[in-house]
Amino acid sequence: MNIQEIQDDIVAEFSMFEDWMQRYEYIIDLGKGLPIIDSTYKTDENLIIGCQSKVWVYAHLIDDKVIFTADSDAILTKGIIGILIRAFSNQTPMAILDANTDFIDQIGLKEHLSPTRANGLVSMIKQIKMYALAFSSKK
Repeated sequence: MNIQEIQDDIVAEFSMFEDWMQRYEYIIDLGKGLPIIDSTYKTDENLIIGCQSKVWVYAHLIDDKVIFTADSDAILTKGIIGILIRAFSNQTPMAILDANTDFIDQIGLKEHLSPTRANGLVSMIKQIKMYALAFSSKK
């Protein structure tokens, strides 16, 4: 699946919920389902700057696809990074760089987060794009 198709699936999933409490619960469930990150990646180097909670994101390149792994010390934030990883992991660096993030607005995530969490979300997206940029420049 390409990024747009994955994002469309995420928007469709969120549209099934009637209110934001259900959506928050779903985000938390997504966080609980996030694969456990290797503790060696929980370093200051992989820590997202600008997040209220601690969020670690690590990426590596396999067969020209960026594979992300992440964790957070807050369950809601873990769910948010889980959504982003689902959308962008296992894609080429250029596809990640070219992708838009309109799906975040479509599911209403930014408007239902506290300002500090919304800033953290933006920081997570920036870090994902920075990894993609770094991998694309190595070619």
